[in-house]
Amino acid sequence: MTTQPTLTRTLKLPSLVLFGLAYLTPLIVLGIFGVIAEETGGASSSAYLVAMIAMLFTAHSYGRMAITYPVAGSAYTYVRRSIDPRAGFLVGWAILLDYLFLPMVIWLIGGSYLSAQFPGIPMAVWIIGFIAITTVLNILGIKVADKANYVLMAFQLLVIVFFVALSIGHVFSADGAGGLFSAGPFANPTSSFGTVTAGAAIAAYSFLGFDAVTTLTEETIEPRKNMPRAIMLIALIGGGIFVLVSYTTQLVHPGGVFEDSSSAASAIALQIGGTVFGAVFLAGLVVAQFASGLAAQASASRLLYAMGRDSVLPKAVFGRLNARFHTPVLNLLIAGAVGLIAIFMDVATSTSFINFGAFTAFTLVNVSVVFHYVRETRAGRHLNVVSWVVVPGIGAVICAFLLSQLDVHALTLGLIWLAVGVVVLAIITRGFRVAPPEMKSTEEVAV
Repeated sequence: MTTQPTLTRTLKLPSLVLFGLAYLTPLIVLGIFGVIAEETGGASSSAYLVAMIAMLFTAHSYGRMAITYPVAGSAYTYVRRSIDPRAGFLVGWAILLDYLFLPMVIWLIGGSYLSAQFPGIPMAVWIIGFIAITTVLNILGIKVADKANYVLMAFQLLVIVFFVALSIGHVFSADGAGGLFSAGPFANPTSSFGTVTAGAAIAAYSFLGFDAVTTLTEETIEPRKNMPRAIMLIALIGGGIFVLVSYTTQLVHPGGVFEDSSSAASAIALQIGGTVFGAVFLAGLVVAQFASGLAAQASASRLLYAMGRDSVLPKAVFGRLNARFHTPVLNLLIAGAVGLIAIFMDVATSTSFINFGAFTAFTLVNVSVVFHYVRETRAGRHLNVVSWVVVPGIGAVICAFLLSQLDVHALTLGLIWLAVGVVVLAIITRGFRVAPPEMKSTEEVAV
C-alpha cells in the first residue's frame, strides 16, 4: 500500500506571526490612509484603535478553536465540528470568496501600482509575473515560502520604519517636539463618534487575514501552544502598526481633506522624503503586495485541500498533495488561475465581494465557541464562561454588525454565492438527508 504524502511540521511561532502579518500587509495602512482619514474627519488613529479592539474579540475565538481543533481548515473546520457539518460546509463555501479571490485582488493592486509607474508595460504582464513567481515559491514548499517571506516582510517593515521616522522628522522640524503629541489623530472638531465608527468599519478590512494562519495548523510545531499565541500576536502587532503609522501620518497631514484620497500616502511620501523616498515607497507597496499574495495563495490552497480531503469538494482534484513537494500543487494552480481574472477587472469591483465571506466566517467562528461551551457543559466538563461565552458573544455581535455594513453589491453577490453553495450542499447530501462527508481520523494532530 502506497503511503500518502502529508503536510510537514516546520513552522514555529515567529514564522506563523510573519505569515499572518504578511497576509494583513501592514503597509496597507498607508494604501488606504486617505480613505479612512477622509471618512473619520482626520481621526484615522481612533478608527484603527476601535477596529483592533473589535478584531481582538474574534482573534480570541479563533485561538479557542485552534486549541480545540488543531487541524487545517480554519473556520470551515471549527463550525462543522462545533455546530453542524452542513453549517461548516456553507461557511467554507462562503469564505472561498475571501480566500480564493483575495489573492486576485492583491495581485491586481500590485499590478496597478507598477502599471501607473511604467505605463508602457501592460498591466497583464505585471499580474502574470506576480502569479507565476508566487505560485512557484508556494509549490516548492512552505519552508521555501517561509524563507522568502522573511526577506519580503523585512523590506516592507523597513519602509514603514522610514515612513514613520521621516514623518516624525517632518513634524518636529515644523512644529517642534510639542507637535509630536496631539489628540487630533484620535479626536478633533471635524470628527465624531459616527465618523469614527464608520471609519472603523473600513479599517477592519485591514485586519482581514489574521485568521488565515490557522490554515497552516498541520504544518505548525506544537500547534495547541503556538497557534493561539500567533493569532493574538498578529492582531495586536498589526493593530499597533496601523495605529502608530496612521497617527504619525495624520500629524503630517491633519484633517481628512485630500486632492485624491486614494493616493494620499504617495503624496505624503513625496512631501516628507522627496522623489527618492517616493520611489522607495512605491517599491515597498509592490513588495508588500507580493508578500501578501504569497501568504494568501498558500492559505487558499490549504482550505481547498481540507475540503477536498473531506470529499466535500472532489477529492481527486482538491484533496491531494504532491509526493515530491508535499504541497497541494493543483490547488495552488487553481488559485493562480483564478488570479488571472484580475486582468479583466478593476480594484473597486474585485474588492466589493470578498468581505462577505470574511465577516460571515468571523461571526460563525464566534458562535461556534459558544456552541462548544454548551456541548462541553452538557457533557459535565466546565469551561470559563467569560472566555467561552461572553467574549465570543461580543465578537459575534460586532462581526454581524460589520457584515450588515457592507454595500449592497457586496451583500448581493455574497448571497448569490451562498445560494449556489446551498445547491451544491443539497446535491452532496442527497437533498439534505445525510451529512456531508466527515473528516478522517488521520488528520487529528498529536500534541
